[in-house]
Amino acid sequence: MTPEANERLTAAAGAVLFLLLAAEGVTILFIRPLLSAHMFIGMLLIPPVALKLASTGWRFARYYAGDREYVAKGPPLLPLRMLAPVVVASTVAVFATGVALLIRGPGRGLILGLHKASFVVWLVATGIHVLVYLPRVPRLAAADWRLRRPIPAGGFVRRTFVAGALVAGVVLAMATLGYTHPWSHWAGAFHGGDH
Repeated sequence: MTPEANERLTAAAGAVLFLLLAAEGVTILFIRPLLSAHMFIGMLLIPPVALKLASTGWRFARYYAGDREYVAKGPPLLPLRMLAPVVVASTVAVFATGVALLIRGPGRGLILGLHKASFVVWLVATGIHVLVYLPRVPRLAAADWRLRRPIPAGGFVRRTFVAGALVAGVVLAMATLGYTHPWSHWAGAFHGGDH
């Protein structure tokens, strides 16, 4: 995969994530009544997040392996390279603790605390990452999706990866719906106790 193709795939995955994370953000603002939606979207996000991590990991691996095209393209700016491990680690932590909470069931404890703490770190690190890259994303992400132009080389494969990640996310979210029921009852009981 050329650096340009990788950049388009990364941008398309990033655009999908931006929209899904915006929806997830709404559920955080109203977490108790939207807890089931929060968990559903969280599970739906896992395959697109994995795609984004894979595409950026590919660029990292090709650059540091000395691939001529990737070396010529150059690395991201130094501050972004320094921020990248924090973005990746906090992303993995947020999703790992989220899945652990879903499986474990309702209640407070260490996992919930770790989920909240990793979310705060993730929000700051990813917020900086998004602000830097957001101006470039629409042009790059749209390159493979324009209807009136021929699809660029490899565009169909990139479209398939993005669509496949979304479909896999929906399947995963649907498959884990049963795990959200105890949380819904817990949130309802907790909310009812507030009145």
